[in-house]
Amino acid sequence: MKNLFFVGLLALLLVPMAAMAQSPFDGTWKWDPSSVQWPEKPDVYLLQNGMFECKTCVPPVNVKADGTDQKVIGDPYRDTVSLKVIDDHNVEETSKKDGKVVVFVKRSVSADGNALTVNWTYSGTSSGGPQTGNHTDKRVDKAPAGANLISGSWRTEKEDQSAESRTWTYKMNGNEMTMTNPTGTSYTAKLDGTDAPVKGDPGVTGVSVKMLGKDTLEETLKRDSKVISIAKLTVSADGKTMKWIVDDKLQGTTIKGAAQKQ
Repeated sequence: MKNLFFVGLLALLLVPMAAMAQSPFDGTWKWDPSSVQWPEKPDVYLLQNGMFECKTCVPPVNVKADGTDQKVIGDPYRDTVSLKVIDDHNVEETSKKDGKVVVFVKRSVSADGNALTVNWTYSGTSSGGPQTGNHTDKRVDKAPAGANLISGSWRTEKEDQSAESRTWTYKMNGNEMTMTNPTGTSYTAKLDGTDAPVKGDPGVTGVSVKMLGKDTLEETLKRDSKVISIAKLTVSADGKTMKWIVDDKLQGTTIKGAAQKQ
């Protein structure tokens, strides 16, 4: 699902690196929710006749909406999901991995049916405690006749996440850069594009990094050797702001934003 993937995505893809000892990338950074330009591609849901379908999830989800655990295949973050319908405006989703709750999501549709508020908690981090966040979506396509109001197409307008999931630190040592963040994700990679392992994120197994200039780098994340996203990050002349753009290969979307050095 987008939210879950998005937690891992930002924790890793927005991590810059450097090619020299006095790199402008060195230090602790935090991405700014107000700076983000969210993808134009909407999320598409259908909740009708006792079934819930997320057509844009990767992998797609099509399960009974009866509150019981349903199998999910091909998702590294969860192996079951349950959908509980509260009423026409509110739906709760609980995801588990190996029997443990890792994600809880509540979706609430506004009285006029045109806005969707999504609140989530992710407990799958290896350290730092549960991460939380929320986003507000605008309806771009109405629900089919007779379907729950959560159905239809929704485009994210704004999102926020807990500070831990928006913060990371990195340090260069020779021709290598080490990244750590409060959620327990880390890696050490050479700056020549060589693949390196990623620890602490079940959905990302590898990373490669190469410099595109003294102030710009390209970072490629992989899952079992398959490229899942490519990020380009550029630090401003004063060294205080980093602009980033992420090409999400799984979702087929692009997202832009900025981070501030702490």
